[in-house]
Amino acid sequence: MNPFPDSILNDLMAGDPETAISLEHLQRNFAANLLYLQGKLPTTATPQELYQALAYTIRQLLMPSWVKTTQTDAQNHVKQVCYFSAEYSLGCHLANHLINLNIWEPIQQCLETFNLNLQELIDQEIEPSLGYGNVAQLPVNELDSLSTLNLPAIAYGIHYEFGSFDQEIRNGWQVEKIDKWLRYGNPWEIERPEATVNVKLGGHTEAYYDDQGRYRVRWIGHRCIKGVPYDTPISGYQSQRINTLRLWKAEPIVSLNYQDFNIGDYYGTVLEKPFVELLTKVLYPHDELIQEKQLRLEQQFFLVSCSLQDMIRNHLATGESLDTFYRRYAVQLHDTPSAIAIAELMRLFIDEYALDWEQAWSITRQTFTYLNPTLSPEVQGKWAIGLLGSLLPRHLEIIYEINNRFLIKVRSQYPGDFTKLARLSLIDETGERYVRMAHLACVGSYAINGISLWQTERLKQSIIPDFYELTPEKFRAISSGITPRRWLVLANPRLTELITYKIGNSWIKNLADLHRLEAEMDQVEFRLAWRNIKQENKRQLANYIEQNCGIMVNPDSIFDIQIERIQEYKRQHLNVFKIIALYNQIRKNPDLDYVPQTFIFGGKTAPGYVMGKLMIKLIHAVGQVVNSDPIIGDRLKVVFIPNVTPTLSERIYPAADVSEHLAMAGKKSAGIAILKPAFNGALTMGIVDGASEELRNAVGAENFFDFGLSLPETEALKAKGYNPWSYYHTNESLRESIDQIASGYFSQGDPNLFKTLIDALLYHDEYMIFADYQSYLDCQDQVSKTYRNWEKWTQMSILNVARLGRFSSDEIVQTYCQTIWNINPV
Repeated sequence: MNPFPDSILNDLMAGDPETAISLEHLQRNFAANLLYLQGKLPTTATPQELYQALAYTIRQLLMPSWVKTTQTDAQNHVKQVCYFSAEYSLGCHLANHLINLNIWEPIQQCLETFNLNLQELIDQEIEPSLGYGNVAQLPVNELDSLSTLNLPAIAYGIHYEFGSFDQEIRNGWQVEKIDKWLRYGNPWEIERPEATVNVKLGGHTEAYYDDQGRYRVRWIGHRCIKGVPYDTPISGYQSQRINTLRLWKAEPIVSLNYQDFNIGDYYGTVLEKPFVELLTKVLYPHDELIQEKQLRLEQQFFLVSCSLQDMIRNHLATGESLDTFYRRYAVQLHDTPSAIAIAELMRLFIDEYALDWEQAWSITRQTFTYLNPTLSPEVQGKWAIGLLGSLLPRHLEIIYEINNRFLIKVRSQYPGDFTKLARLSLIDETGERYVRMAHLACVGSYAINGISLWQTERLKQSIIPDFYELTPEKFRAISSGITPRRWLVLANPRLTELITYKIGNSWIKNLADLHRLEAEMDQVEFRLAWRNIKQENKRQLANYIEQNCGIMVNPDSIFDIQIERIQEYKRQHLNVFKIIALYNQIRKNPDLDYVPQTFIFGGKTAPGYVMGKLMIKLIHAVGQVVNSDPIIGDRLKVVFIPNVTPTLSERIYPAADVSEHLAMAGKKSAGIAILKPAFNGALTMGIVDGASEELRNAVGAENFFDFGLSLPETEALKAKGYNPWSYYHTNESLRESIDQIASGYFSQGDPNLFKTLIDALLYHDEYMIFADYQSYLDCQDQVSKTYRNWEKWTQMSILNVARLGRFSSDEIVQTYCQTIWNINPV
């Protein structure tokens, strides 16, 4: 029975949109939220309290559509795509919602009546720290597009209390600080305790026969943990659909043990609580120690178990049977670790809902799709049998049974080929026995794809070729894309305004319309306006660098960025060697006419990754010498911006002239990192391989700076016997740079500081930095020469934006819906 009169509910749900964003209505809601939720007046509130009041005001505008979306999907039994990902790199919510709801100006006017500045309140938002890197941004871009295109979706993840660490730089070294992103609460999320589920871990299994004489197994868990969901709205651009991000937080079943309390064991009453909550306390343990590996597995299982229980409960609540489960959900396994979901869904079907094996397996295999973002066969996910069996004993039994039935079919297809059998087996028995999670994902999914066209081909050819040979029909080739709303409309409002002035605003939802910019390119005033916008963005970034890094940079210099995770295969040290070469060149010939250049780095490295931390120290050490040399002046500067997040990168990319992507051929899987600066008019410098090749093909080879060995060339050189010493001895510029670092020139006379890094290059050079060095240096010369002609450079920048329509996440999502998920707009 509905406790509220229909008239009240209808009035709340179907409020007039014009009234909702009228100045008076916004003023009243903002003041009410500040007073009733924050207990403050505008004259006494802190900036954070003012931001919170504004966030709640925007959330109120989202609520009717959010509720309608949930209600419509349930009533119509629509099919949803469900993301399972342990990481989401969300960026900030407030500004994104203002763009999507098209209410930036009304909110700005509202705040001005209170003498408040909108941007200052936007800057108060603490970014949700639920993931790091481009793989964590992939589902976020697609969630934006799903809502924009009115496609039903729900994303499941983990409600980390402390996310990816905050990066500080002390004396040039990375220092990790706890990221307390929830210290002021989160106004965007709603706790849903009524949707709590329980998750078991450890223990043992017991076989028995049920009352119908069927063989059954029950799992007696050693621990039981409560999963509490927190929901966050995901809006779309000018769309009424609000999809949901549901994050699970671990809590103890009983937070206070009264039996222990009554017998005087006061500590015992709450002893279990911190151990349970540790499960969702921290994002991404380093997993070098067995305890960290265990925590990673517990996190993954907790995520998928909570999510699958939630989906089954919601499905049965519609009145349908489990037979139609796969018709209502397409579950995207985002990366290999979440493959344990396949065993968990089988357990739920068989043990909890008494389905027979064949029926359960048929439904399961028609439910899951598998996204594999990895390039190396060696780093495919796997769990030791002992660890998996101790934490998930029932799942290990189920995996054994899946493997047994699967290998029977393999034997029939490849009789007598025991090598093939061993390679396809879900169990790796070459040494310590492991469960191969990528194999489980391949067997238990109906579709498999990578994160770019090229990387999918690599999956087929070298990463999981046996599965492609066995089931080629499962493999799909889909590229990556990003949302233009966050990475152009929000990040670069000046450029957005110029583009819209020239071709209208249809491109924001149909990115292919950007091609119309090419017809405007011959107009001198358009090119000049484009260049002026870039210069203003550079001035703003220069101010940020001076205030936050203490370095004055020349806005008229080339802003050359490399913003990526700091890893050896990304080859930031190749960039550093080039900087040293330019530094030496200027010092030897200070009177020559040089194009000023500012090299901007950013990115975190794993806390236990020695080489990554050395790389960051090397960047700072070289920067300290270069930036303080009076002979160099402002002709060459080196900057490392600490703690780069999606929100901070929205400030960096619009100012970039050049975006460097230096991964060796065969190591760059996706184009997310390449696309974000390209969307903002930066020209790309990189190896022509994979994602960069896709970009070069789109924008034209003449608008792309390429260098280095191709994949066939690197493989041939390695096969012949790659010797880094030969490059060191024959290239004077390279040798001088290496010798300067080794001598202590950049480390205050300490020759041992970078010895580990230099020795790794001289004796191994796994990523063939020396082989690509001279080609890279020549490419840098080409960049400088081209930059001198601002007319030509600006034309190249315009074309880089105009030809990016195919890389919209909207188009990518539509391809997924048509070829994999079978999802329709609602």
